[in-house]
Amino acid sequence: MLTKGDDYPIHQTPEPIAYAGSDRNFYDRYFFNAYAPDGSAFVAVAYGVYPALSVADAHIAVVKDGKESCLHASRILGYERMDLSVGPIAIDILEPLQRLKVTVTKTDGIAGEIVFEGRAFPIEEPRFVKRNGPRLFMDYTRLTQNVRVSGWVEVDGQRLDLSGWVGTRDRSWGIRPVGAPDSQATPGAGIAGFFWQWTPLNFEDRSVYFHINADPDGKPWNTRAVILPDGAGPHGGFETEAATMATDLIPGTRHARGGVLTIPMDQGEATVTIEPMATFLMRGIGYGGDWRHGALKGELAVAREDLDCANFDTSDMGNLHIQAISKATLREPGRPEQVGVGVFEQLILGPYRPLGL
Repeated sequence: MLTKGDDYPIHQTPEPIAYAGSDRNFYDRYFFNAYAPDGSAFVAVAYGVYPALSVADAHIAVVKDGKESCLHASRILGYERMDLSVGPIAIDILEPLQRLKVTVTKTDGIAGEIVFEGRAFPIEEPRFVKRNGPRLFMDYTRLTQNVRVSGWVEVDGQRLDLSGWVGTRDRSWGIRPVGAPDSQATPGAGIAGFFWQWTPLNFEDRSVYFHINADPDGKPWNTRAVILPDGAGPHGGFETEAATMATDLIPGTRHARGGVLTIPMDQGEATVTIEPMATFLMRGIGYGGDWRHGALKGELAVAREDLDCANFDTSDMGNLHIQAISKATLREPGRPEQVGVGVFEQLILGPYRPLGL
């Protein structure tokens, strides 16, 4: 089965691009977010294909004044993976690894044209490989890039000019749970638990990235921090796997009230103080809920969803995965203090002993 992708030098197996291997959980995804410099408004977009499930889906969410307005779209993928559109939501690659555009044709009151332009060459995060006992649970690669943003987004006639906004985009591909969950448990998988924090942060002339996946006892199985000046090329920044995050949870919840990231450097410690200002519920772009990634909705389905992201049940499983739009203060040895903005993404499932969970 030949498709447009077969005319590009992007094959990873002896098969045509249409075939992604034997794992039903293979996926290929785009993620974007953008936020006003003062954190007063936020936009997120997700687009994914799931070749073995023959599903493609796309989502956009706009957060303002405690309200999260979402548009979901899903379609049958078929074999053609170079068509980057699902219903009203489309992606154009204007310049690979540098400029991408998201277009939302007005549907149910939501529309937009957003261009994301990289501040430096994307970073490639360490490969994520995790087994639950004998079973491969995750195996994927992700690139991440902080961006400057232009364009506009509109909700119910109110248009936001995105000039001067910043944000983050990423691309990930590989294996992780998608579509309908597996109904059969895996013997020998050990204690179920998942701890995840991700903090891509934008400052005036540089970006700071940190992520950690850890076991229930707090032992990291994938972590790294990067400080990357604007305009840097591949391998142009500082990176370490020794950074730590001190997290202060909101009492009775699994969400952080704040955090202090400590990054050891040759010239001393850099610190970033993170202060959440507003919450984005990740289910608004398909991370859980009825419109979870890879869910089969038929030939084409499009729907709007409105969420209250200021007052919500913090114990609801569908609300555990969030991004907190946050003020960030960077103190780096030998440099003036910088105040920036970013997100503090959090997902804690099951026990996590370092935080008393």
